[in-house]
Amino acid sequence: MEIKAWNFVLFSCLVVSFLASSSSAQTCVSQTFSNDRQYANCTDLPALNSYLHWTYNESAGTVEIAFRHTGTSSSQWSAWGINPSGPRMVGTQALVAFVNSSGVAQAFTTSIDSLAPSMQQMDLSFPVPSLSATFERNEMTIIAVLRISQNLLATSQVWQEGRVSNGQIQPHSTTGANVQSAGSINFLTGASRGSSSAGSRTRRRNVHGVLNTVSWGILMPLGAITARYMKVFKSADPAWFYLHVACQSSAYVVGVAGWATGIKLGSDSPGVTYNPHRTIGIILFCFGTLQVFALLLRPNKDHKYRLYWNIYHHLIGYSVIILSIVNIFEGFDILNPDDKWERIYIGILIFLGVLATFLEAFTWYVVIMRKKTNKQPHTMNGANGHGYGATAMGQRV
Repeated sequence: MEIKAWNFVLFSCLVVSFLASSSSAQTCVSQTFSNDRQYANCTDLPALNSYLHWTYNESAGTVEIAFRHTGTSSSQWSAWGINPSGPRMVGTQALVAFVNSSGVAQAFTTSIDSLAPSMQQMDLSFPVPSLSATFERNEMTIIAVLRISQNLLATSQVWQEGRVSNGQIQPHSTTGANVQSAGSINFLTGASRGSSSAGSRTRRRNVHGVLNTVSWGILMPLGAITARYMKVFKSADPAWFYLHVACQSSAYVVGVAGWATGIKLGSDSPGVTYNPHRTIGIILFCFGTLQVFALLLRPNKDHKYRLYWNIYHHLIGYSVIILSIVNIFEGFDILNPDDKWERIYIGILIFLGVLATFLEAFTWYVVIMRKKTNKQPHTMNGANGHGYGATAMGQRV
Protein backbone atom coordinates (compact mmCIF):
# COMPACT_ATOMS: atom_id res chain seq x y z
CA MET A 1 0.00 0.00 0.00
CA GLU A 2 2.77 2.41 0.92
CA ILE A 3 4.62 1.79 -2.35
CA LYS A 4 1.44 2.35 -4.36
CA ALA A 5 0.78 5.58 -2.48
CA TRP A 6 4.27 6.85 -3.23
CA ASN A 7 3.88 5.86 -6.90
CA PHE A 8 0.64 7.79 -7.06
CA VAL A 9 2.23 10.87 -5.48
CA LEU A 10 5.19 10.67 -7.88
CA PHE A 11 2.89 10.24 -10.87
CA SER A 12 0.76 13.20 -9.76
CA CYS A 13 3.85 15.40 -9.37
CA LEU A 14 5.05 14.44 -12.83
CA VAL A 15 1.65 15.24 -14.35
CA VAL A 16 1.44 18.59 -12.57
CA SER A 17 5.01 19.45 -13.60
CA PHE A 18 4.28 18.51 -17.21
CA LEU A 19 1.13 20.57 -17.31
CA ALA A 20 2.83 23.52 -15.65
CA SER A 21 5.76 23.43 -18.07
CA SER A 22 3.44 23.05 -21.05
CA SER A 23 1.31 25.98 -20.00
CA SER A 24 4.31 28.19 -19.24
CA ALA A 25 5.86 27.35 -22.62
CA GLN A 26 2.73 28.69 -24.34
CA THR A 27 2.36 31.97 -22.44
CA CYS A 28 3.25 34.26 -25.35
CA VAL A 29 0.66 32.59 -27.62
CA SER A 30 -2.18 33.79 -25.40
CA GLN A 31 -0.99 37.40 -25.21
CA THR A 32 -2.91 40.06 -27.13
CA PHE A 33 -2.17 43.63 -28.20
CA SER A 34 -4.13 46.81 -28.77
CA ASN A 35 -5.46 47.63 -32.24
CA ASP A 36 -5.65 43.86 -32.83
CA ARG A 37 -1.98 43.64 -33.75
CA GLN A 38 -0.94 40.13 -34.79
CA TYR A 39 2.57 38.70 -35.02
CA ALA A 40 3.76 35.63 -36.89
CA ASN A 41 6.17 34.41 -34.20
CA CYS A 42 6.61 34.65 -30.47
CA THR A 43 8.88 33.24 -27.78
CA ASP A 44 8.97 33.17 -24.00
CA LEU A 45 12.32 34.62 -23.02
CA PRO A 46 14.02 32.60 -20.24
CA ALA A 47 14.47 35.41 -17.71
CA LEU A 48 12.82 38.53 -16.26
CA ASN A 49 9.22 37.60 -17.19
CA SER A 50 9.73 38.77 -20.75
CA TYR A 51 8.28 37.81 -24.14
CA LEU A 52 9.11 38.70 -27.72
CA HIS A 53 6.69 38.78 -30.66
CA TRP A 54 7.76 39.53 -34.22
CA THR A 55 6.89 39.41 -37.90
CA TYR A 56 9.55 39.51 -40.61
CA ASN A 57 8.57 41.31 -43.81
CA GLU A 58 11.06 40.15 -46.41
CA SER A 59 9.91 42.48 -49.21
CA ALA A 60 10.17 45.57 -47.01
CA GLY A 61 13.30 44.38 -45.20
CA THR A 62 11.72 45.12 -41.83
CA VAL A 63 10.96 43.29 -38.60
CA GLU A 64 7.91 44.33 -36.58
CA ILE A 65 8.51 43.50 -32.93
CA ALA A 66 6.60 43.67 -29.67
CA PHE A 67 8.59 43.16 -26.48
CA ARG A 68 6.45 42.58 -23.40
CA HIS A 69 7.77 42.72 -19.84
CA THR A 70 5.27 41.54 -17.23
CA GLY A 71 5.28 41.91 -13.45
CA THR A 72 7.02 45.28 -13.60
CA SER A 73 6.02 48.67 -12.18
CA SER A 74 5.91 52.34 -13.10
CA SER A 75 9.16 52.89 -11.19
CA GLN A 76 11.09 50.50 -13.44
CA TRP A 77 12.46 50.68 -16.97
CA SER A 78 12.41 47.88 -19.52
CA ALA A 79 14.69 47.33 -22.50
CA TRP A 80 15.26 44.93 -25.37
CA GLY A 81 17.85 45.03 -28.12
CA ILE A 82 20.01 43.09 -30.54
CA ASN A 83 23.77 42.79 -30.43
CA PRO A 84 25.63 41.64 -33.57
CA SER A 85 28.80 41.09 -31.52
CA GLY A 86 27.31 38.51 -29.15
CA PRO A 87 24.95 37.94 -26.19
CA ARG A 88 26.34 40.67 -23.97
CA MET A 89 25.58 44.19 -22.89
CA VAL A 90 28.27 46.22 -24.67
CA GLY A 91 27.39 46.68 -28.32
CA THR A 92 23.64 46.25 -27.86
CA GLN A 93 21.34 48.38 -30.02
CA ALA A 94 18.55 48.88 -27.52
CA LEU A 95 14.95 49.98 -27.29
CA VAL A 96 14.23 51.39 -23.83
CA ALA A 97 10.88 52.27 -22.24
CA PHE A 98 9.86 53.82 -18.93
CA VAL A 99 6.99 55.76 -17.38
CA ASN A 100 7.82 59.49 -17.34
CA SER A 101 6.86 62.07 -14.73
CA SER A 102 3.55 62.63 -16.53
CA GLY A 103 2.64 59.00 -16.06
CA VAL A 104 2.99 58.18 -19.76
CA ALA A 105 5.05 55.34 -21.17
CA GLN A 106 7.93 56.73 -23.21
CA ALA A 107 10.29 54.82 -25.50
CA PHE A 108 13.63 55.75 -27.05
CA THR A 109 16.62 54.14 -28.75
CA THR A 110 20.14 54.03 -27.38
CA SER A 111 23.41 52.28 -28.14
CA ILE A 112 25.14 50.56 -25.23
CA ASP A 113 28.79 51.43 -25.80
CA SER A 114 30.24 50.66 -22.36
CA LEU A 115 29.56 48.93 -19.05
CA ALA A 116 28.42 52.30 -17.68
CA PRO A 117 26.33 53.69 -20.57
CA SER A 118 24.75 57.14 -20.49
CA MET A 119 21.34 55.70 -21.44
CA GLN A 120 20.63 58.84 -23.42
CA GLN A 121 18.60 58.85 -26.61
CA MET A 122 20.70 58.22 -29.72
CA ASP A 123 20.35 56.65 -33.14
CA LEU A 124 21.05 52.98 -33.66
CA SER A 125 23.22 51.36 -36.31
CA PHE A 126 20.01 50.64 -38.28
CA PRO A 127 16.82 52.68 -38.86
CA VAL A 128 13.84 52.39 -36.54
CA PRO A 129 10.91 53.86 -38.51
CA SER A 130 8.40 53.34 -35.71
CA LEU A 131 8.73 53.15 -31.91
CA SER A 132 6.20 53.41 -29.09
CA ALA A 133 5.46 51.96 -25.65
CA THR A 134 2.45 51.23 -23.47
CA PHE A 135 2.20 50.52 -19.76
CA GLU A 136 -0.90 48.95 -18.25
CA ARG A 137 -1.65 46.29 -15.62
CA ASN A 138 2.02 46.23 -14.59
CA GLU A 139 3.08 45.28 -18.10
CA MET A 140 5.44 47.31 -20.25
CA THR A 141 5.17 46.71 -24.01
CA ILE A 142 7.56 48.14 -26.57
CA ILE A 143 6.24 48.23 -30.15
CA ALA A 144 8.75 48.93 -32.93
CA VAL A 145 9.63 48.44 -36.57
CA LEU A 146 13.29 47.68 -37.31
CA ARG A 147 14.82 47.98 -40.76
CA ILE A 148 17.74 45.59 -40.60
CA SER A 149 20.07 44.00 -43.10
CA GLN A 150 20.22 40.30 -43.95
CA ASN A 151 23.22 39.70 -41.70
CA LEU A 152 21.17 40.78 -38.65
CA LEU A 153 18.32 38.35 -39.20
CA ALA A 154 20.17 35.79 -37.07
CA THR A 155 21.77 37.62 -34.17
CA SER A 156 22.04 37.90 -30.40
CA GLN A 157 19.37 39.51 -28.26
CA VAL A 158 19.61 41.13 -24.84
CA TRP A 159 16.83 42.33 -22.56
CA GLN A 160 16.95 44.04 -19.19
CA GLU A 161 15.14 45.86 -16.41
CA GLY A 162 16.10 48.40 -13.76
CA ARG A 163 14.88 51.19 -11.51
CA VAL A 164 13.85 54.73 -12.41
CA SER A 165 14.58 57.39 -9.78
CA ASN A 166 13.52 61.04 -10.17
CA GLY A 167 12.99 60.51 -13.86
CA GLN A 168 16.52 59.10 -14.30
CA ILE A 169 17.29 55.58 -15.46
CA GLN A 170 19.40 53.76 -12.87
CA PRO A 171 21.87 50.88 -13.47
CA HIS A 172 20.32 47.43 -13.47
CA SER A 173 21.19 44.70 -10.96
CA THR A 174 24.16 42.47 -11.73
CA THR A 175 22.86 39.37 -9.97
CA GLY A 176 20.30 36.65 -10.52
CA ALA A 177 18.09 36.86 -13.60
CA ASN A 178 19.64 40.18 -14.67
CA VAL A 179 22.82 38.38 -15.74
CA GLN A 180 20.88 35.63 -17.53
CA SER A 181 18.86 37.86 -19.85
CA ALA A 182 20.67 37.20 -23.13
CA GLY A 183 20.31 34.74 -25.97
CA SER A 184 19.98 34.35 -29.70
CA ILE A 185 17.18 35.14 -32.15
CA ASN A 186 16.56 34.22 -35.77
CA PHE A 187 13.86 36.47 -37.22
CA LEU A 188 13.73 34.39 -40.40
CA THR A 189 13.30 30.87 -38.97
CA GLY A 190 11.67 31.83 -35.68
CA ALA A 191 14.34 30.08 -33.60
CA SER A 192 15.16 31.58 -30.23
CA ARG A 193 17.11 30.32 -27.25
CA GLY A 194 18.85 31.47 -24.09
CA SER A 195 22.51 32.34 -24.15
CA SER A 196 24.80 29.34 -23.78
CA SER A 197 27.52 31.62 -22.44
CA ALA A 198 25.14 33.05 -19.87
CA GLY A 199 24.10 29.51 -18.91
CA SER A 200 27.73 28.44 -18.64
CA ARG A 201 28.52 31.44 -16.46
CA THR A 202 25.55 30.64 -14.22
CA ARG A 203 26.73 27.04 -13.84
CA ARG A 204 30.21 28.21 -12.93
CA ARG A 205 28.78 30.61 -10.35
CA ASN A 206 26.77 27.76 -8.84
CA VAL A 207 29.83 25.49 -8.79
CA HIS A 208 31.79 28.28 -7.12
CA GLY A 209 29.10 28.63 -4.46
CA VAL A 210 28.79 24.90 -3.78
CA LEU A 211 32.56 24.32 -3.52
CA ASN A 212 33.07 27.19 -1.09
CA THR A 213 30.02 26.35 1.03
CA VAL A 214 31.06 22.71 1.43
CA SER A 215 34.74 23.50 2.08
CA TRP A 216 34.98 26.73 4.05
CA GLY A 217 31.45 26.62 5.46
CA ILE A 218 31.04 22.97 6.50
CA LEU A 219 34.31 20.99 6.44
CA MET A 220 36.32 23.71 8.21
CA PRO A 221 33.95 23.93 11.22
CA LEU A 222 33.75 20.11 11.35
CA GLY A 223 37.54 19.89 11.46
CA ALA A 224 37.66 22.40 14.31
CA ILE A 225 34.99 20.50 16.27
CA THR A 226 36.94 17.26 15.78
CA ALA A 227 40.14 18.76 17.15
CA ARG A 228 38.58 20.58 20.09
CA TYR A 229 36.48 17.78 21.51
CA MET A 230 37.97 14.43 20.43
CA LYS A 231 41.40 15.10 21.91
CA VAL A 232 39.87 15.21 25.39
CA PHE A 233 39.50 11.43 25.20
CA LYS A 234 42.83 9.66 25.54
CA SER A 235 41.59 6.68 23.53
CA ALA A 236 41.09 9.01 20.53
CA ASP A 237 44.76 10.02 20.46
CA PRO A 238 46.24 10.32 17.82
CA ALA A 239 43.15 9.50 15.70
CA TRP A 240 41.64 12.94 16.39
CA PHE A 241 44.75 14.62 14.97
CA TYR A 242 44.65 12.67 11.70
CA LEU A 243 40.92 13.28 11.35
CA HIS A 244 41.48 16.98 11.99
CA VAL A 245 44.26 17.19 9.39
CA ALA A 246 42.24 15.19 6.84
CA CYS A 247 39.17 17.37 7.31
CA GLN A 248 41.04 20.67 7.15
CA SER A 249 43.25 19.58 4.24
CA SER A 250 40.22 18.47 2.23
CA ALA A 251 38.50 21.75 3.03
CA TYR A 252 41.54 23.69 1.88
CA VAL A 253 41.90 21.79 -1.42
CA VAL A 254 38.20 22.10 -2.27
CA GLY A 255 38.20 25.71 -1.06
CA VAL A 256 41.13 26.64 -3.30
CA ALA A 257 39.24 25.13 -6.25
CA GLY A 258 36.22 27.29 -5.34
CA TRP A 259 38.42 30.34 -4.88
CA ALA A 260 40.08 29.79 -8.28
CA THR A 261 36.63 29.48 -9.88
CA GLY A 262 35.71 32.83 -8.36
CA ILE A 263 38.87 34.46 -9.70
CA LYS A 264 38.05 33.12 -13.17
CA LEU A 265 34.48 34.41 -12.93
CA GLY A 266 35.80 37.83 -11.99
CA SER A 267 38.21 37.94 -14.94
CA ASP A 268 35.39 36.90 -17.30
CA SER A 269 33.11 39.66 -15.99
CA PRO A 270 34.96 42.98 -16.32
CA GLY A 271 33.14 45.84 -14.68
CA VAL A 272 31.12 43.51 -12.40
CA THR A 273 32.71 43.50 -8.96
CA TYR A 274 31.54 42.41 -5.53
CA ASN A 275 34.14 44.09 -3.38
CA PRO A 276 33.24 42.74 0.11
CA HIS A 277 32.82 39.17 -1.18
CA ARG A 278 36.04 39.38 -3.19
CA THR A 279 38.07 40.90 -0.35
CA ILE A 280 36.91 38.35 2.22
CA GLY A 281 37.62 35.55 -0.27
CA ILE A 282 41.22 36.70 -0.73
CA ILE A 283 41.70 36.98 3.05
CA LEU A 284 40.32 33.46 3.49
CA PHE A 285 42.70 32.07 0.89
CA CYS A 286 45.66 33.75 2.60
CA PHE A 287 44.63 32.58 6.09
CA GLY A 288 43.99 29.04 4.84
CA THR A 289 47.40 28.93 3.18
CA LEU A 290 49.02 30.19 6.40
CA GLN A 291 47.36 27.34 8.30
CA VAL A 292 48.78 24.79 5.88
CA PHE A 293 52.30 26.16 6.32
CA ALA A 294 51.77 26.34 10.09
CA LEU A 295 51.11 22.61 10.11
CA LEU A 296 54.49 22.01 8.50
CA LEU A 297 56.20 24.21 11.12
CA ARG A 298 54.33 22.78 14.14
CA PRO A 299 56.75 22.47 17.12
CA ASN A 300 56.75 19.52 19.54
CA LYS A 301 54.44 19.60 22.57
CA ASP A 302 57.30 20.36 24.98
CA HIS A 303 58.89 23.06 22.79
CA LYS A 304 59.09 26.53 24.33
CA TYR A 305 57.34 28.09 21.32
CA ARG A 306 54.44 25.59 21.28
CA LEU A 307 52.20 27.88 23.36
CA TYR A 308 52.62 30.75 20.87
CA TRP A 309 52.01 28.39 17.96
CA ASN A 310 48.78 27.20 19.58
CA ILE A 311 47.56 30.78 20.07
CA TYR A 312 48.36 31.63 16.45
CA HIS A 313 46.76 28.42 15.15
CA HIS A 314 43.53 28.96 17.08
CA LEU A 315 43.20 32.65 16.21
CA ILE A 316 43.69 32.08 12.48
CA GLY A 317 41.48 28.97 12.50
CA TYR A 318 38.50 30.60 14.22
CA SER A 319 38.92 33.72 12.07
CA VAL A 320 38.69 31.53 8.96
CA ILE A 321 35.47 29.92 10.20
CA ILE A 322 33.80 33.25 11.04
CA LEU A 323 34.85 34.93 7.78
CA SER A 324 33.77 31.85 5.82
CA ILE A 325 30.24 31.97 7.19
CA VAL A 326 30.00 35.72 6.56
CA ASN A 327 31.24 35.33 2.98
CA ILE A 328 28.89 32.45 2.24
CA PHE A 329 25.92 34.65 3.10
CA GLU A 330 27.45 37.38 0.94
CA GLY A 331 27.48 34.78 -1.83
CA PHE A 332 23.83 33.94 -1.26
CA ASP A 333 22.99 37.63 -1.77
CA ILE A 334 24.95 37.65 -5.03
CA LEU A 335 23.75 34.35 -6.52
CA ASN A 336 20.20 34.91 -5.28
CA PRO A 337 19.28 31.19 -5.36
CA ASP A 338 16.01 29.68 -4.13
CA ASP A 339 15.42 30.45 -0.47
CA LYS A 340 15.56 26.74 0.37
CA TRP A 341 19.33 26.59 -0.20
CA GLU A 342 19.99 29.37 2.29
CA ARG A 343 17.62 27.72 4.77
CA ILE A 344 19.43 24.40 4.33
CA TYR A 345 22.78 26.01 5.13
CA ILE A 346 21.30 27.80 8.14
CA GLY A 347 20.00 24.41 9.30
CA ILE A 348 23.50 22.93 8.95
CA LEU A 349 24.97 25.79 10.99
CA ILE A 350 22.34 25.29 13.70
CA PHE A 351 23.15 21.57 13.81
CA LEU A 352 26.89 22.26 14.11
CA GLY A 353 26.22 24.85 16.82
CA VAL A 354 24.04 22.47 18.85
CA LEU A 355 26.61 19.68 18.42
CA ALA A 356 29.44 21.95 19.56
CA THR A 357 27.42 23.15 22.57
CA PHE A 358 26.63 19.59 23.65
CA LEU A 359 30.24 18.44 23.22
CA GLU A 360 31.53 21.52 25.06
CA ALA A 361 29.40 20.68 28.11
CA PHE A 362 30.18 16.96 27.94
CA THR A 363 33.94 17.38 27.61
CA TRP A 364 34.02 19.86 30.47
CA TYR A 365 32.18 17.26 32.57
CA VAL A 366 34.76 14.63 31.57
CA VAL A 367 37.68 16.93 32.43
CA ILE A 368 36.22 17.92 35.82
CA MET A 369 35.49 14.31 36.77
CA ARG A 370 38.98 13.30 35.72
CA LYS A 371 40.52 15.99 37.93
CA LYS A 372 38.43 14.91 40.90
CA THR A 373 39.54 11.30 40.42
CA ASN A 374 43.19 12.30 40.24
CA LYS A 375 42.92 14.32 43.48
CA GLN A 376 41.77 11.33 45.62
CA PRO A 377 44.31 10.51 48.48
CA HIS A 378 46.02 7.31 47.42
CA THR A 379 47.73 6.63 50.80
CA MET A 380 44.49 6.21 52.74
CA ASN A 381 43.07 3.85 50.17
CA GLY A 382 46.27 1.87 50.22
CA ALA A 383 46.10 1.57 54.00
CA ASN A 384 42.63 0.07 53.76
CA GLY A 385 43.80 -2.50 51.28
CA HIS A 386 41.82 -0.99 48.42
CA GLY A 387 44.36 1.38 47.00
CA TYR A 388 46.33 1.33 43.79
CA GLY A 389 49.22 -0.49 45.45
CA ALA A 390 47.04 -3.33 46.72
CA THR A 391 45.34 -3.70 43.38
CA ALA A 392 48.65 -3.81 41.60
CA MET A 393 50.03 -6.40 43.98
CA GLY A 394 46.89 -8.49 43.60
CA GLN A 395 47.28 -8.39 39.82
CA ARG A 396 50.92 -9.37 39.99
CA VAL A 397 50.07 -12.30 42.24
